[in-house]
Amino acid sequence: MTDALRILVVDDEPDTLGLIKLTLQTAGYQVQTATGGRQGLRLVREEPFDVVILDIMMPDVSGFDVMRELNTDPTPPPPVIFLTARSGEEDQETGMSLGVSNYLLKPITRGSLLDAINQALGTTPEPDASP
Repeated sequence: MTDALRILVVDDEPDTLGLIKLTLQTAGYQVQTATGGRQGLRLVREEPFDVVILDIMMPDVSGFDVMRELNTDPTPPPPVIFLTARSGEEDQETGMSLGVSNYLLKPITRGSLLDAINQALGTTPEPDASP
């Protein structure tokens, strides 16, 4: 069941943050948000999350730098999905080399987002999880 699964969404764009949060809540996830990389990094280190959805381009700390920091922690981070407008192949390769489980481009569909979460968790979608 997705009811107990906790997802952290980190994005500096309030509209994107609100839309992703609503999408995930209606799918049954518990969602917490952060408006910047530093806040997201702090939350991941302080609270247990099953998945982190992370923007790359943020004014304080980039998603790449958040991943680099998380990779220095003694315990492995939860699965991280990059959700970004950066479509360059080099950015995708950098993200994957840092250990992100998926690299999604904005704008995103509900189905693509839920599929990426299921893939990150190694689970199959519930029947009502498709668009």
